[in-house]
Amino acid sequence: MENASPTPPPAEEVTPAAPVGPQAQKATEEVIAPVVPSEDDGATHRVVQTDEGAKDGLAKCARCGATEISLNVETGNLRCGYCRFEWSADNAMEAFGLNGDIGNLVGVVVGSGSSDIVPSTDEVLTFKCSACGAEVVIDTNSSTQARCHWCRNTLSMNQQVANGAVPDMILPFKIVKETAVASINQFVRKRRFFAHPKFRAEFNAENVMGVYLPYMVVDVNAHAKLSGQGEHQTRKYTVKNGDSEQTKYDADLYNVAREFDIHVNDLTVESSSDRRNQNTAQNSNNIINTIMPFDVENSVRYDSNYLAGFTSERRDSNLEELSPLALTQAGDVTRHKVNDTIRFYDRGVRWTQEDVDVRGQRWVSAYLPVWLYSYQQRKSNGKTFLHYVAVNARTGETMGSVPIHQSRLLVVSAAVQVVGTVVGIVLLALGI
Repeated sequence: MENASPTPPPAEEVTPAAPVGPQAQKATEEVIAPVVPSEDDGATHRVVQTDEGAKDGLAKCARCGATEISLNVETGNLRCGYCRFEWSADNAMEAFGLNGDIGNLVGVVVGSGSSDIVPSTDEVLTFKCSACGAEVVIDTNSSTQARCHWCRNTLSMNQQVANGAVPDMILPFKIVKETAVASINQFVRKRRFFAHPKFRAEFNAENVMGVYLPYMVVDVNAHAKLSGQGEHQTRKYTVKNGDSEQTKYDADLYNVAREFDIHVNDLTVESSSDRRNQNTAQNSNNIINTIMPFDVENSVRYDSNYLAGFTSERRDSNLEELSPLALTQAGDVTRHKVNDTIRFYDRGVRWTQEDVDVRGQRWVSAYLPVWLYSYQQRKSNGKTFLHYVAVNARTGETMGSVPIHQSRLLVVSAAVQVVGTVVGIVLLALGI
């Protein structure tokens, strides 16, 4: 390797403040240090009240006054079950100013639905039906709606309580159940040959459930400084070493430095501790990450009527727990972005110093839609494993885990190996 001048050639320009989303979060060989908030991050902590004007109780159709309201998945609108009138909640990003310039973010901005969970908050709440006066109980662990047992009207809870049950915004389902069932059937059919016989016998895609999963949607305004050394290949040649040959390279060594603003837009982070538990020996929670991203920019103001006919999970994690994960992922995005500027160094760059100063963050809690098929496998050793096949209910992206019939897999692998060995012997005998 030849030593060259420490001054590198002109580098590709980094587009200042280029917004990047979660789809840019790809693993790289080098690991960037986790992003550490700057000392003045706590200087500004602003809460955006996202449930202002929200009312609990009877949410009535504006045309006929009925409370039988649910989501029409095909249109994305709420629909009255009686007069069929349809309408939509306001776009959350526009209503709360959450789509503002990331470059102007300073400190920490949070939606009120992202505030810390208060452990002492009651999870079972009692409401008085404004139609007949009866008291109706809503268990926020499983729902934010209940039907009055006297007048049969539906009561909704839309005001935020400090137990994580009500988010800032919700992204409605867009893929209908029939489409999700077809996607799951197709996914399993392609893997049916190696699937466990018990799974094949018990599989029924009609058991798929529509679930709203809790996430934090995060914007990050940061400034990055990276320095290290990069190699640019100048020559490739072959030398003999006895009867063998070796390929060798010559390269110039450069000092490399990059400094730029980075804006991370709509980073999504699981805010359920159960979903963040990605122990691959017990579950396939990691499947959910493979069906991203979601078009969170189309989320609307939270309205519990969007949950009618679906289930949901409640957020149980605070910013303090999620911030290290989000900022580490933002660092990965930064590392991915800088790769666009170092293509000249075709033998790679080794960063020796990475500083990412977080100037501002914006956190918003959201419900994101997934069609989910689950299967609990009980293994011969008595242990269980939870398999999922998931469909992104906005894009139709499908991924999953299927129990494998180990005996059949071993037999087929052995047969392939035997055939390969026989073919090799025949070719060798023929001198091919």
